[in-house]
Amino acid sequence: MPFWTESQTREAVYLVFYVTEWIIRLVMLVVVPRRRSPNTALAWLTVIFFLPWVGLVLFLLVGTNRLPRRRVERYRQLLANFHRHLGQLSQHVPAINPAVPAEASSAVRLAERLGQMPILGGNRVELLTETEEVIDQLVDDINRASDHIHMLFYIFHDDETSVRVAEALAAAARRGVSCRLLADAVGSRAMFRRLAPRMTRQGVRVQAALPVGLFRRTVARIDLRNHRKIVVIDGRIGYTGSQNIINPDYGRRGLAWHDMTARVEGPAVLALQAVFLGDWYFETEEIVESPACFPAVEPCGDVPIQVLPSGPTYPVENYHRMVIGALHTARQQVIVTTPYFVPDQSFLQAVQIAVLRGVEVILIVPEKCDKTLVGAAAWSYFGDLLDLGCKIYLYRPGLLHAKTMTIDNSFAFLGTGNFDIRSFSLNFEVNLLLYGERVTAELRRRQFDYLNRSRMLTAEEWEARPEWIKTFAGIARLMSPLL
Repeated sequence: MPFWTESQTREAVYLVFYVTEWIIRLVMLVVVPRRRSPNTALAWLTVIFFLPWVGLVLFLLVGTNRLPRRRVERYRQLLANFHRHLGQLSQHVPAINPAVPAEASSAVRLAERLGQMPILGGNRVELLTETEEVIDQLVDDINRASDHIHMLFYIFHDDETSVRVAEALAAAARRGVSCRLLADAVGSRAMFRRLAPRMTRQGVRVQAALPVGLFRRTVARIDLRNHRKIVVIDGRIGYTGSQNIINPDYGRRGLAWHDMTARVEGPAVLALQAVFLGDWYFETEEIVESPACFPAVEPCGDVPIQVLPSGPTYPVENYHRMVIGALHTARQQVIVTTPYFVPDQSFLQAVQIAVLRGVEVILIVPEKCDKTLVGAAAWSYFGDLLDLGCKIYLYRPGLLHAKTMTIDNSFAFLGTGNFDIRSFSLNFEVNLLLYGERVTAELRRRQFDYLNRSRMLTAEEWEARPEWIKTFAGIARLMSPLL
């Protein structure tokens, strides 16, 4: 006669399973709230209490964005090295101490504290809004490169556009230019399968950023992504913005992406270089110390620029703090364009305070979103924004992918960061703060081009949504801290 009957064995398994579920719930009730916002902690605890084992596995994989201390400390050392290189600009006072509008002075100080990057004057900025225009100019600059080409992209695809850039890089490598391409392992997976081996054979150094794996030592969670887009050519020309290296339809026929990219010349390129070299080191442990990476750049324009890198390397969510701080400085008008809008409570409060102070707040988002869950979450917040007095416009021609923000006539944001919790808290992003009336007016003109091709969302339309859409949006909103 067996010691355990089948029925007793089954009951024992159920008991162990039941007890371990409650152990998980109780332990995670202590662990999860540490260093997390109440909304994020509540979202995680909801998942864990309903599905303890599933929630535990998910939490272990994507539950924390803290990086290993060694990586954070090395990043600080690289920043210190960058500031030493800036000493060569001391003879150009306008470059290291540029004049900015008085109303933007607090933003300058805040950005420097948050991103540890100084404001640099004497820059020339060209705003590019068409993919063909960006690629034509980029390929032309690559063809003129003489020392090095550094590129970092979230998406470097394998299509007509990316092949064209890859061929230009290979040609540059063959003539002796040092070419480094860093691309996100997830966003650029098609390129790593097919195009990367061809570039490598021709002398281009290609490296994956944040490769996915259960046992990665360089980062704490598997869904942290490097969402930055940076190009630096000879330390004198730089690019950043929302444009990836991919056809304008991003692989979706009939839905064109509309991006905005800044081509920069001047001292601010050195700050973009520092961000790239930091990311390159994190993935390769190679310290690039060539003097040509930080040349003596002469001022060539009149736009003061501050580079604001963000991500888990920093002790606080610096891009998020900068956006909130900018909203508090506004006096007349704020315009935001973003493809993905998932705010937190502090963002909504900042919008409310701005509106109550008499500021006109305009949000322009795509009418059609390529990410169903994120789009539904965004729609769930539109009622709150409309109640606060914010004006919402839905961009109709395609997917508006430009990530911009203008504050009155004083300064503007342009870069890779969306106005959502993922960009605020998880992704590695880089944004430019552009100071001055002329460049702000130029960027606002592009924003009004988007607005003129959009339709206004009314409170009546928002309320008239079908019940199933309201239900789905409500569920998506509950998950927004985890998106």
